[in-house]
Order: sequence, then structure tokens, then C-alpha cells
Amino acid sequence: MSNVTASSSSVRTSPLRSGFWLVVLGAALWGVDPLFRIILLKSLTSSQIVLLEHVVLFLAAAPVLWRNRADLKGIRMRHAAALLVVSWGGSAVATILFTKALATGDLNAVLLLQKLQPIFAIGLAAILLKERLPKNFGVLIAVALAGTYLLTFGWTVPFGHVNNFISIGSVMALGAAALWGGSTVMGRYLLGSMKYETVTSLRFILALPLLFVVTAMEGAPWQLGGGWGETTAVAVNLLLQALLPGLLSMLLYYKGLNTTKASFATLAELSFPMTGIIINWIVYQQLVTLPQLAGFALIWTALFFISNQQSRETAKL
Repeated sequence: MSNVTASSSSVRTSPLRSGFWLVVLGAALWGVDPLFRIILLKSLTSSQIVLLEHVVLFLAAAPVLWRNRADLKGIRMRHAAALLVVSWGGSAVATILFTKALATGDLNAVLLLQKLQPIFAIGLAAILLKERLPKNFGVLIAVALAGTYLLTFGWTVPFGHVNNFISIGSVMALGAAALWGGSTVMGRYLLGSMKYETVTSLRFILALPLLFVVTAMEGAPWQLGGGWGETTAVAVNLLLQALLPGLLSMLLYYKGLNTTKASFATLAELSFPMTGIIINWIVYQQLVTLPQLAGFALIWTALFFISNQQSRETAKL
């Protein structure tokens, strides 16, 4: 009997642990985005890039959604509301708020407030999903956030005066963090009633109408007349951006989220800033500093213990 129990426990634990690390990998791929976006920004605005990216993603996601169309029969009003939070809130509005915050507020204060996303996600997961945090989870949250702080700011204080910290930009940064945290929680909720491929497809497809409106309201001219070579470069980079940090990352993310608590997943997303540091080091020859190395160590330590905690907690059920 004991052998059977041990075997059953290991079978249940393995996909849970792998699910957590799929979220880590999916979020890490978001850090590749700047490699393609820098080239695209020479010809297009941010909203135009996001719109075209979602057009490519629509073409890839529509056949998947059609194959899984049976999932749509069970959608209720609460599911529709969750989908709007994930697609409009997480994909469109949060990005717009964060971009405007960077333009109108103190850069360091905005970046610091954006790091509060896990707090929003954990709070919403406790309220909406009734997730209970394991023992010592608060310590791991503090360790992970401290590591993220060191990655971003090093040993320095991120703002010089309280007036820089309290501004309209700070409010928008908090709004973006809340929407991204809510998107994680709502994505986990949706995975209880539909496949992760369906959630991924709907995230991209439902965001498209809003992005058309935002781009039209912006009124910026489309500048793609730089010759065949430039048009080809834009098209290739757009395709790679849509498929790598776009489609592939979200498929991995939602597949992992399927067996991962939202409160755990939001900390797994901290792999994103680590990828950005690695990209800057490899591609742009920016040296990794001692504080950043300390931040790496703290985040990976927190991720390791969080992964083990979720596996042990679920194995007890």
C-alpha cells in the first residue's frame, strides 16, 4: 500500500512542478521582445506594432479556437468578464497605462510600483479563487521582490523626492500592475472551464477590436515605404515577435498555469526581468553588476522554494 501511495504522489507532484517551471519559461520569453521591437520602432508606433502583432496572432489562433469551439458553449457572463480582463485589461489597457506612466511620471518610481503586481495577484487570488498561502510564503514573496528590486535599481534608492513618487504616472503604473495581476488570476479561473489553447487564442482574438480603435484614435501615419529590404526586415521581425514572445510564451504560460496557483504563478513571472538583464549582457554588452547577480540569486532561490512548496502542498491533498 505504501508503495502505491508514494507512486501516486510522485505522479501528481511531477506535472505540478513542471507546470510552475513552464510559467517561468513562458514569462522568461517575454524578455526577448525588445530584440524585435527596437527594429520595428524605427518604422512603426507602439500601438501599430501591437496591432499588427495581434493580426498575426489572430491568424495563428483562429484555427485553434475553431478546433476547440466546444469550449465556447460553456461560457457564461462571469467567463466573458474574465476574458475581458485577460484580453483587454492584460493585453491592451495595462500596456497603454504603463507606457503613458513612463512618459508622464518618474521612471524609477513607475518601475518600482510595477513590481507590486504580485501583491495584487496574490490578493485577488485569495479573494476570488479562495487560494490559501502556505506557511512562510510571505518570506518568499519578500525575497523575490527584493531580488527584482536589485535587478532593476541595484543598491540605489529609486526616487529622490516624494513628489516624484506620488504623481499621475504612479497611479497609472499601479493601474497597470493591478490589471496584469488580475489577468493572471482571471486566466487561472478560466482554465477551470476551458483548455489552455482556448484561453490563449481568446486572449489574442478579443484584444484585436480594442487595438484597432486605439490605433485609429492615435492617427499616426503608417510608414512602410523604405524599400523592399526594409519592408522584409519589418515583416520578419514582426513575425518572430508575434510567434516567440507572443504566441509560444503565452502557450507555455497558460499550459503551466493550468496546474499552478495564481499566487505562485505571479512570482514565477519574475523570470521576465532576469531575461532582460541576460539579453542586455549578451546582445548589448552591458556588464552585469554585483547587485544584479545578488538579485538573480534571490529570485532563483525564491522560485526554487516556491516550486517545492506547491508540489508538497498539493501532494497532501
